[in-house]
Amino acid sequence: MWKMGESQKFQLGTIGALSLSVVSSVSIVICNKALISTLGFTFATTLTSWHLLVTFCSLHMALWMKFFEHKPFDASSVMGFGILNGISIGLLNLSLGFNSVGFYQMTKLAIIPCTVLLETLFFKKKFSRSVQFSLSILLLGVGVATVTDLQLNALGSFLSLLAVLTTCVAQIMTNTIQKKFKVSSTQLLYQSCPYQAITLFVIGPFLDGLLTNQNVFSFAYTPQVLFFIVLSCLISVSVNFSTFLVIGKTSAVTYQVLGHLKTCLVLAFGYILLRDPFSGRNILGILIAIVGMVLYSYYCTLESQRKANEVSQQLPQTRESEGAKLLGVENGSGNDPKIPAWKNKDLQA
Repeated sequence: MWKMGESQKFQLGTIGALSLSVVSSVSIVICNKALISTLGFTFATTLTSWHLLVTFCSLHMALWMKFFEHKPFDASSVMGFGILNGISIGLLNLSLGFNSVGFYQMTKLAIIPCTVLLETLFFKKKFSRSVQFSLSILLLGVGVATVTDLQLNALGSFLSLLAVLTTCVAQIMTNTIQKKFKVSSTQLLYQSCPYQAITLFVIGPFLDGLLTNQNVFSFAYTPQVLFFIVLSCLISVSVNFSTFLVIGKTSAVTYQVLGHLKTCLVLAFGYILLRDPFSGRNILGILIAIVGMVLYSYYCTLESQRKANEVSQQLPQTRESEGAKLLGVENGSGNDPKIPAWKNKDLQA
């Protein structure tokens, strides 16, 4: 009977994680758009804190039902990671509030090159020119499709810089922590969720009030608003889980590439389902971005195959060297295996 290899299982798991991330993210964007644009619930940071609280409760129930095993590890790392994630979300929302939509899109585009730079400097990770070329095409396409105006201001630019740095570090930490402590994405998400939720729950009402001049607690919560809030929170469980899953199985850069794919899909769905305004520039940008994504996937696959071939070629050489050492030990350590051991002993006597 044919059995699936470990590499094939990993590829299927990665494809599943990417698919779950795309479907859940596009779904929650459409849901939140109805909640914010149609129903007037504009408290994005507070809503995110509720998302994380529901995610933690869902994971706690899954733990109680023994769907995964609780694996505690370095508490300071978990706390710092959770708080940093919460701060990065708050800064991204502030960046959107104090900048134009076009500059905010540029901020999101800057996350990829910043992540590449940080991983190159601090983790000595190498990105081939082919991968860099494909990322450039991708960023060009998303820029053409989404960036409309660039109105700069000092405070908005400073907030955007902080948002980019904290987001990059948080996403790199997601991959690093999972590998360092050998924890799954579910285990990391379960332990970091409370810190993220508390951070956003504390700063959320203040930030939302600053950006909207409204009080989240005095909002008129109609049954329709409550329905979309609950629906958004339920979808967020899948979004948060798939985010950690994708970064854990791939990398922070791949997750950002996936994020731009979701941006293009949201634009397309908005035009098809919601009849949002769409121009030839949007279509051109999406097509260029798709070319960049295809090239990025192709070059990453080639590099993975090349690394796998190098490892498979090194294994026989390692075994041969180990066999030669073993043969040397059997014939007398450090001596020529062609010379009988008793002659070597006479020479050494």
